Amino acid sequence: MQEQLQKLGLTKTETKIYLTLLELKSSLAGTIAKKSQVHRRTVYDILDKLTEKGLIGYITKNNRKYFEITNPSKLKDLIKEQQQIINKILPQLQQKFNIQKEQQETLVFKGKEAIKKIFQDQLNHKEILVLAGDGASELLTFFLKHYNKERIDKKIKLKIISNKKYQKLPFTQTKYLKNFNSFTSTNIYGNNVAIILWKSQLAILIKEKEIADSYRNYFNVIWKN
Repeated sequence: MQEQLQKLGLTKTETKIYLTLLELKSSLAGTIAKKSQVHRRTVYDILDKLTEKGLIGYITKNNRKYFEITNPSKLKDLIKEQQQIINKILPQLQQKFNIQKEQQETLVFKGKEAIKKIFQDQLNHKEILVLAGDGASELLTFFLKHYNKERIDKKIKLKIISNKKYQKLPFTQTKYLKNFNSFTSTNIYGNNVAIILWKSQLAILIKEKEIADSYRNYFNVIWKN
């Protein structure tokens, strides 16, 4: 019985005092302390806590408090109260959990069609920063025309650092770095970082604000120098 009561949320000492009082019926704190072999001061503290939970009560006789168990059905009320608390805080906990999960999520995309999904996702953000590697134009030539059209229609800003010179497009800025040679592109947008390996047709999408901010700072340092 002691283990079951603890599963309901009572501490080990609370359970001991509760069961002792159940056996003694109406008793003084000193008698409860002696029977349970729990320090008298601790017994007073536990009796106060059990009273707050509605599991025990007391009557006064000759200016002395006699403690006694309330109807054990009060344990059901304790469970109901706990359930109400859970129901109240669960939506907030779930929301924070979902945000944290999204921030820490890492996804792997394989193949041309899967990589296109990353570019489509970028169109839901206000700005895209790209450390461009060789291979995008060869793999996604036709798709990128439609992608840029939709991006421009949505007025989404794009900044590109590359060793190639791009045609001038609205809402697009490019920075030419002659010795910037890479077959990997890094796309930074929102709280996301997409690392794309063009030769392998493989992409790793990291969804975490701290990492995205670090990459964004790194990009801006290169852009300004």
